Amino acid sequence: MLRSVAAHLSFDVHAPLELLLSVAVAEGPHDRTELLTARSDDDPLDVQEIKTAHGGRVHRILAPAGRVVVDYQATVTGQAGVPPVEDVDLVEYRRPSRYAESDRLLAFARDQFRGLTGADLLDTVVTWVSRHVTYLSGSSLPTDGATDTLLKRRGVCRDFAHLVVALLRACDVPARLASVYAPGLKPMDFHAVAEAYVEGAWYVVDATGLAPRESLLRIATGRDATDTAFLSYYGGSLRLRAMTVSAVTDTRLVDDGTGLVALR
Repeated sequence: MLRSVAAHLSFDVHAPLELLLSVAVAEGPHDRTELLTARSDDDPLDVQEIKTAHGGRVHRILAPAGRVVVDYQATVTGQAGVPPVEDVDLVEYRRPSRYAESDRLLAFARDQFRGLTGADLLDTVVTWVSRHVTYLSGSSLPTDGATDTLLKRRGVCRDFAHLVVALLRACDVPARLASVYAPGLKPMDFHAVAEAYVEGAWYVVDATGLAPRESLLRIATGRDATDTAFLSYYGGSLRLRAMTVSAVTDTRLVDDGTGLVALR
């Protein structure tokens, strides 16, 4: 499988700041060619790469005031291996987190999904979320967590993923969030999905059903959007002027949302 992805970000930086971007494809045993550039008013800026969990990479830029433009493009051939299983992940990803507050959903989840385990639990949680939450752009706040989504019954991809993660953790299943490039996604953007540890491995689930899971390409992985946000900045102020994301694959894929699929 050949996947080609790109991201173009343009900022108006009002005061010098430290810019952290999570837009690069995660490292893995696939063949990858890529280029990331940053410019301020046409002058090149230095970019520092910082490695994070599960092959993720954050790029740090000290941005001066002015127009800052970041471009990233990558071509990936093949697929990474099945995500490795680390004991520490099975501990960390069962705990509540800021946007996946599973401790607040214990009674609901255990009543709703009583008696289910493994792949059956995973399929049932994803089906429940897809049927009871409406995908609606602009319907949620950046600070909304899984409880907000459960009450509002609407949201965008990160809200769907947070709710799936929280419900699974409330049923004692390790679950985490992954930001991805998603060939086939409409409208095209960075995408968020959940990963769950069932039957001895990590499998990806997407209650939005907006892109085939086998096409997804990992960017970052963590407890929730706290660890996977594409943009963070410190020490100044900025305005996101423009953002364009693209992701295509040379393979036609169809996904009915059933079965176990690893994010590779």
